[in-house]
Amino acid sequence: MTTFITNDTVATHYWHLLDDGRIQCDLCPRFCKLHEGQRGLCFVRQNLQQQIVMTSYGRSSGFAIDPIEKKPLNHFLPGTAIFSFGTAGCNLACKFCQNWDISKSREMDTLMSLASPDLIAKTALEQGCSSVAYTYNDPVVFHEYAIDTAQACRELGLKSVAVSAGYVCAEPRVEFYRWMDAANIDLKAFSEDFYYKITGGHLQPVLETLLYLKHETQVWFELTTLIIPGENDSEAELEAMTQWVVENLGPDVPMHFTAFHPDWKMIDKPHTPTSSLLNARNIAIKNGVRYAYVGNVHDKLAESTYCHQCGELLIGRDWYVLSDWNLDAGGHCQFCGTKCAGLFNPKPGDWGAKRQAVRL
Repeated sequence: MTTFITNDTVATHYWHLLDDGRIQCDLCPRFCKLHEGQRGLCFVRQNLQQQIVMTSYGRSSGFAIDPIEKKPLNHFLPGTAIFSFGTAGCNLACKFCQNWDISKSREMDTLMSLASPDLIAKTALEQGCSSVAYTYNDPVVFHEYAIDTAQACRELGLKSVAVSAGYVCAEPRVEFYRWMDAANIDLKAFSEDFYYKITGGHLQPVLETLLYLKHETQVWFELTTLIIPGENDSEAELEAMTQWVVENLGPDVPMHFTAFHPDWKMIDKPHTPTSSLLNARNIAIKNGVRYAYVGNVHDKLAESTYCHQCGELLIGRDWYVLSDWNLDAGGHCQFCGTKCAGLFNPKPGDWGAKRQAVRL
């Protein structure tokens, strides 16, 4: 049950009082230790009246209807429309952030769209969406708002999708993913040095989230790695990452290798060449990843889905537009009968590449 302090401020559960009078936030592995009135690195969780509160409940950076493939999810209700929203703030400090104007916002008044969880779910249903995405910034920092919205969605038969870096502590992770149906987890690199120096976080908590999702939940999830030239694109690191994924998560977890563009505090790096993405994809496939994709570039062959058994094309993609569809009603290859991992409707959706802004 959400306890409101004000209209957009709610009490939270994951914190404890320290001996020196500060309060430690226990939502994510940053463990921010806050004096009265002080905010954590995420900026939206604050020590207020000797408790940690969330200050952005019900306030969004905007709403839009996207193709599910944009999350990116290629094996979860392909071709369908997904209602997307986020808030402000983030619990990591990635120097390359591609959504920094939202995730790093310190101007809460820029969040002009107000919406209750029930209104979001109702609007998504009325707009013909199959699911709702908690995205644009990391839903870890709007934990309570995301869970309340996911509960409202479930009551209406809508799926919930988390787009997250997976940087969350064990107890809130269990509560959060109890209400999620799918996720895309941003595995930013496979190096503790990269996580510490470039994101301000650590690799191990992210790996723990992935292991939890695979072995203790029924949540469908896919992985995304933004390939940054000279930072996380070495063959050694990609070999280690993809081998770990197959050994620990299995061969059926799709991996997306996406192109970086200079942004935020990393404008000295060049755009990722397509050849680097294709190299990462090839390494993944060599190491046993059955479904590997490239993103933020145009390469129909590397964006499409193939049967891991017979090699035939199952789902053709051209950016976010589906073309070929060679799955039967049960998600099996029409050529050899092998099951394609994921959740599929009997027929593909036809939302295409549209992005439709929504005002509530």
